[in-house]
Amino acid sequence: MMLRQLEYLVALANERHFAHAADECSVSQPALSEGIRKLEKELGTPLVRRGHAFQGFTVEGEAVLKWARKLLKDQESLKQEISVLQEGLRGTLRVGTVPAASSTVAILTDKFARTHPDVTVNVQAGLHSADILRRIRNYELDAGLIYAEPEDLAGLLVYRLYSEEHVLLTSVDMFDCLGGATWQKALELPLCLLDSSLRGRQVLEQRLAQEGLSVSPRIECDSIVTLLAHVATGHWASIVPKQWLPPLGQLPEIMITKLDDPVVTSQISIVMEDGNPQTLMSQALTKVIFDTFPTTEPASSRHDK
Repeated sequence: MMLRQLEYLVALANERHFAHAADECSVSQPALSEGIRKLEKELGTPLVRRGHAFQGFTVEGEAVLKWARKLLKDQESLKQEISVLQEGLRGTLRVGTVPAASSTVAILTDKFARTHPDVTVNVQAGLHSADILRRIRNYELDAGLIYAEPEDLAGLLVYRLYSEEHVLLTSVDMFDCLGGATWQKALELPLCLLDSSLRGRQVLEQRLAQEGLSVSPRIECDSIVTLLAHVATGHWASIVPKQWLPPLGQLPEIMITKLDDPVVTSQISIVMEDGNPQTLMSQALTKVIFDTFPTTEPASSRHDK
């Protein structure tokens, strides 16, 4: 078995097309197909479902694909370790985040990139927590910011970063007409909120329901920038975690008002693979986490029950 054959398999999983996978690997399509067939022959089982075009992987193929990604990541980690000994940390840090943390992630990635100038940082925002966990387990992400805590965190390290506290965003004119910053009055405003499929919105609705309150926004979106743009028009209000706002800088057209009784909070955590040994990239990120969030709880490892 050659690592090159595993690269072909992973490229096919990424591209879902033989010709495109061959282009990614800089080989001809026949060479890629032959490499995968040799791997199937060595393992004694079909890995790819073929027809006139790529149709997916067999059950055995999905199992081999997971191992292929792990072995290729281990190979990259080995190269990183040798490189660090010679020149310092290099490579790419891949971070995923739920929409509610797509601004606060910059607190970590900014410091990481400045601390390790030879590392490229790739941030994938707007993901669901379940998708982030799946990509970490498939070695497609190094870490991810999620709402704490999904049930299935087996084999992952969890670092609790901060608790969100919700605030009301309005234009100055809209606030002057509000007549007091109560939840009841805030919920009567024309609201623009995160999409109801997102965990941040669900946390808000669940907490309000406990108080006998409900929210009915006129506009929903999955982007912080889009949400703030609507508030800036002066015609819409929003309810967001206040931790979103400092990384965005000055918001001169927007009034920020604290909302009490009930205090709506939720926990944001960062997760990564619980590898042993931990990759140098993960070790470097862990140091930045504890430097940036000194009150972060010690890492916990979740195992299958």
